[in-house]
Amino acid sequence: MQNGGMVDDALAFALVGAPRELFLPAGQRAHADADVPLPIGYGVTNSQPTTVFNMLELLDVARGARVLDVGAGSGWTSALLAELVGESGEVYAVERIPQLVERSREALAPWPQVEVHQSVEGVLGLPDQGPFDRILVSAMARDLPRELVDQLGPGGVLVVPVASVMVAVRKDPEGRITSSNHGFYSFVPLIP
Repeated sequence: MQNGGMVDDALAFALVGAPRELFLPAGQRAHADADVPLPIGYGVTNSQPTTVFNMLELLDVARGARVLDVGAGSGWTSALLAELVGESGEVYAVERIPQLVERSREALAPWPQVEVHQSVEGVLGLPDQGPFDRILVSAMARDLPRELVDQLGPGGVLVVPVASVMVAVRKDPEGRITSSNHGFYSFVPLIP
């Protein structure tokens, strides 16, 4: 819990404002309350709610922030981020599977502060749109993705699973990088 519980409260409101079932295929909606990853097609899943909550808590998103969501999948994390940044914030979602890009664009229509982008092969994130205050990555990197660290602005935070460990990377106002580890997780591979 951070900021005297304010992060938890903001996350709780975000989860109410962007219910998981809106982002699941029809056949999976009955399982929206289950704390497990659910398949959304194309060999990927909608992440386990506890995992998403833990990642968002580490990300510590403020109102008005510019956020990059890498591996946006169904669009659920993008909607949660939109709830957290509010109307004055911006969320840039990136997904590599074209069918999921289209599906998430439709699901995210109620959140105009979200832009969904088709990823460019060989490029991680959206280097031309940066810097970002926060970057969330919902796919497993083999090593810390330097190209995403470079897209962080001063004071920024990147949360990314690296070799099965959740890593929070912070860039201080002078551009110095520190990182901390936060438990073991399983994700699909991060593919540039």
